[in-house]
Amino acid sequence: MRRDVFIAGATGYIGRPLAEELLRHGHRVSGLARPGSQKKLVAGCVPVVGDALNGASFRNEIAGVDTYVQLIGVAHPSPTKARLFQDIDLKSCGESVAVAVHNKVRHFLYVSVAHPAPVMKAFIEVRMRCEEMIRTSGLNATILRPWYVLGPGHYWPYMLKPGYWMARQIPSFREGACRLGLVTLAQMVAALVSAVERPVEGVRILGVPKIARY
Repeated sequence: MRRDVFIAGATGYIGRPLAEELLRHGHRVSGLARPGSQKKLVAGCVPVVGDALNGASFRNEIAGVDTYVQLIGVAHPSPTKARLFQDIDLKSCGESVAVAVHNKVRHFLYVSVAHPAPVMKAFIEVRMRCEEMIRTSGLNATILRPWYVLGPGHYWPYMLKPGYWMARQIPSFREGACRLGLVTLAQMVAALVSAVERPVEGVRILGVPKIARY
């Protein structure tokens, strides 16, 4: 079935290839863009001009959308960006949830982060708060929990793959190594497209092992 998909974050690392793949599958795709940034959207993606931190700036522009994908977040997260996680990740998610509820969106997709984990505590805390906002909103939702997404400009963790393999062989480390494993950008996009095309009632969680199957 053809979906009408809106992507908040359509010009980003995951958003651009996701928009391209959804269009290739025959879906209608619109994407949020700041004023003057419309050209950063992929060809065929309908621009929706607005501010991700102010839902009122685009709330009435996405009437009729059945699927909302929330990808807004701080690029290259690190422990030094704790304040930005509050100001951007948390704020944009709250605005997106409110816009989706206002428009009675049937399916909300959110890219969170794998947890628990021994590092990136501020980032994980904000993403968990976002998950809770989605749950309490009453929206039908799919929440994806990758740890690190390998792709252009994000290749250095390939060096960790031997360590991950060894950890999976040790029973006491196996669960953590799988939960905090590496996935590729292609796997993330495929998982998101599959979620768009197979909406759920309630809240569905896709962790690293499930994402890695795509």
